[in-house]
Amino acid sequence: MKMLEEKILAEGKAMGEDILKVDSFVNHQVDPVLMQQIGTAFADHFKDKGVTKVVTIESSGIAPALMTALALNVPMVILKKQPSKVLNDDLYQTVVTSFTKGTSYELTLSQKFINESDHVLIIDDFLANGEAATGAIRLIRLAHATVAGVGILIEKSFQPGRQKLNDQGFEVYSLARVAKLEKDFISFIPEDSDDN
Repeated sequence: MKMLEEKILAEGKAMGEDILKVDSFVNHQVDPVLMQQIGTAFADHFKDKGVTKVVTIESSGIAPALMTALALNVPMVILKKQPSKVLNDDLYQTVVTSFTKGTSYELTLSQKFINESDHVLIIDDFLANGEAATGAIRLIRLAHATVAGVGILIEKSFQPGRQKLNDQGFEVYSLARVAKLEKDFISFIPEDSDDN
């Protein structure tokens, strides 16, 4: 998605070989016009997959997932990183290790929001090692629902996340695929690449 790539080049900050900060438009301050276009792009791509729910992990995926759910006219479900003190009955839970933070957290889904009849589209801000998406997939499988696909804003294509998800049979659609990161340098895989 050319608009997202241009925004990353203009406002993103490559902190080194692994970390790309996009806090001015994705995960601290949010650009609503960009998020609406992202939601439309994901909805257009997955429109024939029978999506009944859009799922994301709090908190950076919420804005693009909400816009995607709006464009598809389906509910959005947020996977929580901490079990709720109020809703700790009837939860699906799994442990996920965050690449960025180097920590593990417990990912939870209330059993009442996803069931075996759902076709779930997972939306997330980044794909690096694939741990967050794999954790979300584990929860969706616990609910006996179908994973319709995985939509990613920014994929670090030099890391193994896409391959890990593809090897499990899941479609990954990324709007911006970073080929290389270095301090103050970002390059992308061209949009017409055949494996997007």
